[in-house]
Amino acid sequence: MKMNNIGNYLDVLFPNPKCELDYHTDYELLMAIVLSAQTTDKRVNMVTPILFGKYPSLESLSKAEIEDLESILRPIGSFHKKAEYVREIAFLLDTKYHGKVPRDREELLKLPGVGRKTINVFLSEYYHEPAIGVDTHVERVSKRLGIAKKKDNVLKVEKRLMKYFSKEEWGKRHLQLVLFGRYYCKAIKPECESCRLKDICIEKKKR
Repeated sequence: MKMNNIGNYLDVLFPNPKCELDYHTDYELLMAIVLSAQTTDKRVNMVTPILFGKYPSLESLSKAEIEDLESILRPIGSFHKKAEYVREIAFLLDTKYHGKVPRDREELLKLPGVGRKTINVFLSEYYHEPAIGVDTHVERVSKRLGIAKKKDNVLKVEKRLMKYFSKEEWGKRHLQLVLFGRYYCKAIKPECESCRLKDICIEKKKR
């Protein structure tokens, strides 16, 4: 019954959930996901048009001055590291992968700054493969609603979500949980009183 409540409510709030990162190509999406670590999609969407406008190809990105990339990426934080990631990913995609982001998970893991969450989000969004990426929003919501335990790491949270929701729903549920955590079940001042899931929410019971 609890699963039905959660799934039904997510469908009411977000019947057609969409990724909020702006992109035009496979590599723009991958880089946007990498850049979104420890910042918001909104901030990433402010810098990527500048980044990809000035460097419209993988070759040009791979040859960009690191200082210039840092200057463009400064508003999203961790810009030293992220500038290196962008240039190195561009170089590898251009020289090793024939300008195409690999679909194979093992190959994706070889790219700097790309981890399991990034891969799950990319494959789900670009290729519509069933996957659940666990970011801070998904982790928080999953633990508050009792799907995952407080001590669970992100991999354990992912596995619990995969068991909790049917495989054909994973992509949609991932997006819905992200949006729910971003706009309703926020880290600070969550909108508990208007939430239909407050009766099963562990956080609400604490409050």
